[in-house]
Order: sequence, then structure tokens, then C-alpha cells
Amino acid sequence: MGKSRAVTFSAIDILQKQKWDLAFPRWTEKLLVFLCDYLAINGAFFWWGHLRSELGMFSLTQPLNAFYISNIIFAFWFFFFLFLGLYGPWNANSRLDELMAVIKTVGLGVLAIFLITFDIERDLQDPLPGSRMLLVSYWLIMSACVGFMRLCLRTVQRRLLTLGIGVRRTLIVGWGQKARELFDKIDRFPALGYRVLGFVKTRPDDAELAEHRGLPLLGELNRLSQIVAAERAEEILIALEDEDQSSLMQIIAHTDGLPVQLKIVPDLYSIITGQARTNQIYGFPLIEILPQYMPAWERRLKRAMDVAVSLIILIAGLPLWLLVALAIRLDTPGPVFYHQVRVGKNSKNFVMVKFRSMVHGAEKLTGPVWAEKADPRITRVGRLIRKLRFDEIPQFFNVLRGDMSLIGPRPERPVFVEQLKQQIPLYTRRLKVQPGITGWAQIKGGYDQSLEDVKQKLQYDLFYLENMSLRMDFKILLHTVYVMLSGKGH
Repeated sequence: MGKSRAVTFSAIDILQKQKWDLAFPRWTEKLLVFLCDYLAINGAFFWWGHLRSELGMFSLTQPLNAFYISNIIFAFWFFFFLFLGLYGPWNANSRLDELMAVIKTVGLGVLAIFLITFDIERDLQDPLPGSRMLLVSYWLIMSACVGFMRLCLRTVQRRLLTLGIGVRRTLIVGWGQKARELFDKIDRFPALGYRVLGFVKTRPDDAELAEHRGLPLLGELNRLSQIVAAERAEEILIALEDEDQSSLMQIIAHTDGLPVQLKIVPDLYSIITGQARTNQIYGFPLIEILPQYMPAWERRLKRAMDVAVSLIILIAGLPLWLLVALAIRLDTPGPVFYHQVRVGKNSKNFVMVKFRSMVHGAEKLTGPVWAEKADPRITRVGRLIRKLRFDEIPQFFNVLRGDMSLIGPRPERPVFVEQLKQQIPLYTRRLKVQPGITGWAQIKGGYDQSLEDVKQKLQYDLFYLENMSLRMDFKILLHTVYVMLSGKGH
């Protein structure tokens, strides 16, 4: 009975999926947001231009020139919105929250325009000229236009989701009271955009029933990856009973590498990191865990930034790096550079290069060990360059080769990686992205001196992976520069 229901349910979903693909492809959501913003931003510009004309100020009388300028302004706003996250996935989020985000982002953009066009001589003599005051009106007009268009679009999207158009194919992992209550909640609010395909039980003995309100039990947790592939699931909602908390790691392991999003009833998330993004589902919060990493355009821009910054630092600072190399050579015998095998993205080994800051052959007697805070193996020059983080400079060659990125989890040695993988189940998540010269864990903590330090830093690394973006990379980069200039390195 349960199996036949599952097959029927899947067949219906295939038809609905085909209808969706023909009527409303996924990429159209982003295109519609882009078009709405294009109309709103250009409309705001011409509305504001009309206001300036009515007040007797400068106005554009040539339609072609006005259209040309309005498109330049749109390009500015498009990249500004993109950088500040206004083109992220919507997923039936609060329209009021999006409106407030638009108002704040437009405010920041108007402030940026004010600073870019600031004229010291004119604006210091007359701090509040009429043209400057009109920027306030531009902020109000822009907020109103963009906010109104997005509210209209989101309202239409909610209506389409209610009709079953644009929904995400979803599995619920769990077969207890929490899982059934979660489905009942979702079923009452179709505008959430979830089409639940069925349940996946976590224990073999959880088979008292084969369905819940017509929704089938699709299988056991050990078949989760096959069920995801067979049902073409896009979302997994995790609702486990208290006694099933140990299943969370298995769920993550079975879905690792699959193109699905995981969300969990929040009382269990503390066993992972204690830090998360929360999505409110009509007052019922779900927490997104281990979300997908940067979109393709951000990854390309991140790589371009890696190459550009690396070239600038290596070339512009060349005289200083030559002095550092000379000081290392004169201080203690041994090579200037230190080469060490590290584990990179997808567990691929590479040779990392650093300026040598310890005595030559420091690990011949001790074997692979973590550096201590007052490690006697560190040389006089080494202590200085570690404090200024100059010992990391040769790693920019690793960045240029593509082994590393500017920002990311720090790469570790193979011997330690094998130990950590055995003791910390989530450690392998760090190996899904390129390691970095600096990262969130580095600006929040010191050097690794023990396994406990690594466990603590893993929380920061997972937080970075879950919130990975160009904005966060930029924040980490600025903080690292501050640490270098202030000499607060270890």
C-alpha cells in the first residue's frame, strides 16, 4: 500500500514539475526581479528629474541623454544591490523585511552618491545646498519605487506558490510527532512554497504506519541519498525527536555533495555550531544548516579578487619582501622559504610556501606538532614576521597557482587532517572549499596549539561556510589588514 502510494505521488509530481518547467522556469524569478528593479530605478530617476525641473534646477531636456544617464545610474544600483545581497533567493520570506532591507540599502547608496559627488569648496561653504537636500527626496522616491515594485512581485509570487507554481520539492526526515506537526503546519500555508513528497524515517522500528494524511513513508535514513535522487528533492526539512539527535550527522553525511538545502527545527542545531540563519515559516522557525556556497558569479569575482590582490601585494611590496628574506638568511642558517604539504580543496594535497620563521629542521626531533605560543623553535626574525603576519606572504604564490584563496579555512597537514576527521565528524566540510591565507577563524582566534583549539576554530569555519559571501570576505580582509598594521598577530 505504502509503496504504491509513493509511486502515484511521485508520478503526479513529475507532471507538475514538467508543467512548472514549461510555464515558469527557475531563472525567471531572478529575471523578473531584475526587470522590476530596472523599471523602478529608471522610473525613480525620471520622477526625480521632473521634480528638479519643477523647482527650476538643472534638468535633462534631451531624451536620449536622459535615457543614457538613467542606465548608468541603474548599473550603479544593480551592482550595489548585488553586493549587499538584495538578489538572494526569496523563498517566501517576509515582504516587510524585504521592504526594510530595500529602504536601508537605498539609504546607503544615496550616502555613497553624496560622498562620491562631494565638492569640498562648495559643500563646506554651503553645507546644505538645495541640490544636496534633493538627495533626501531621491532616497524617498527610490525607496518608494523599488519597494512598491518588489512588493507587487512578491505578492504575485505568493499567489503562484499558493496555486502550486514554483514550489520546491521537499522531503521531511523524521517519522515522529514533530515531523507530522511540521507537515501539518506546512500544509496549512501553501504560500511557503514547499511540496512535501514524503517522510524518511530514522529508525527501522518506526514503521507503525505507512503514511500520514496520504503522505507516504518513502524509506529509511540509510537510503536518503537514493530517495533524494529518485524524487529530485530540492529541500530537506529535518524534524527529529529528542532521542534521534544522533541521526543528524548521518543526514549530513548522506546528503553531502547533493544539490539540496537542509533546514532543521532549531532546538537541535546547537549540537552543530550554535550559529545559523533562521527562516521564519509563518511564526514557525526553521534553521538552514550547511547551505550551498557562493553562487557562480561570486566565485568568479572572488577568484579575480584573489589574483588582483596577490599581484599587487607581491609586486608593490617586493623591496620589503627582499629585506625580510635577507633578514631571515642573516639571522639563522637555513633556507629563506619553508615548504610544507597541506590538504586543500576536495582533500587534494599541495605544497604551501611560507617565509621560514623557525630554526631549520625544527620538527626533526619532535615530529609534526602544533606551534606553541612561546615556541622556543621560533627565531628572532621569525617572531617579528609572525607578529606582522609577514611569514604568510609567500602563500600569495599559492593563491596565484589556484591552490589557495585569500579568504577561507586554513589548510592543515595531512597527518592532522586524518586525526581530525576521525575525532570531528564535520571537519571534512572544511575541505569542500579552497583554503585561505586568512579566515573568520583566524581573526576570531589565535594559532592552533592543541586539538581543542582546532575544535573551537571549526565552529568559526562552519559559520564562514554557512555565510560565505563577498561581503564577508571583504570584512575578513579589512580585519586582517588591521591586525597586520596593529601588530596583533601571534
